[in-house]
Amino acid sequence: MHDDYEAGDINTIDADDRDGDNLGDEVNEGSSGTEGAETATAVLEFIAKSLAEDPSAVSVEVSERHDKVVLSLSVGPNDMGRIIGRRGRTAQAIRALVGAAGARDGVNTSVDIVD
Repeated sequence: MHDDYEAGDINTIDADDRDGDNLGDEVNEGSSGTEGAETATAVLEFIAKSLAEDPSAVSVEVSERHDKVVLSLSVGPNDMGRIIGRRGRTAQAIRALVGAAGARDGVNTSVDIVD
């Protein structure tokens, strides 16, 4: 059945991976740069558009500084307070969620809220 199987081939399942615990663990390993932050970007965009009164004014720019992917969030002037929240709690929660989404893709992320 697996005549052309080579150890480590990503298109086949090794015997120890049949339980599903290790499937996909190595797919994004070593990915760096802005191409690895699709999930984090989508999460940030979704959250910001959900919180904003004017979702069409929400934009996310992706750049890379050192070994970190920086997501710059721009919102309308009336939505800045909603995104930051009281004492910055909403912004802190957004950064935590985006950081978790970035970790899922194997990248370190940072969220900058731009005026």
